[in-house]
Parts: sequence; structure tokens; C-alpha cells
Amino acid sequence: MKAYKGVVENGVVVIIGGRLPEGAVVTVTVGEGELLRARITNVLKRPRKVRVRLKPTPGLAATAAGPLHAALPGADD
Repeated sequence: MKAYKGVVENGVVVIIGGRLPEGAVVTVTVGEGELLRARITNVLKRPRKVRVRLKPTPGLAATAAGPLHAALPGADD
């Protein structure tokens, strides 16, 4: 095994001062500081998911069925 220095550019690891054959299997080691910074940046930039849960009111479904049914096209058929 041999160690090469590299840098990440646009999400791709670019090796500095070395050439590897096509299809070579590599292992990338990331320092703790860079990994922690990347995780924090990812959490801050990630859009937040908002979940809305609606609990149906038992009496509402029965009273709303009449007007809703009448408003549907072809309800009179």
C-alpha cells in the first residue's frame, strides 16, 4: 500500500502528485476535524422536513359528507 495526498474538489477526490490506473481500489482517510465540519455543514444546509398530522373529528366526517357529496359532479345521477 502507498499513501497519496489529495483534496476534495466538487465532491470528487483529486490526488495530488500521483497517477493511479483506471479501476484502482482506494481507501480515503478523512481527518476528524474535516469530518465534523462536513457533518455540521450538512445539518445546517439540509432543508427541514415539516410533518403535519391532522386528527379527524368524529362528528365532522358525518356532517361534511352531505354538502361534499352534493358538490361532486354527477352526484344527482
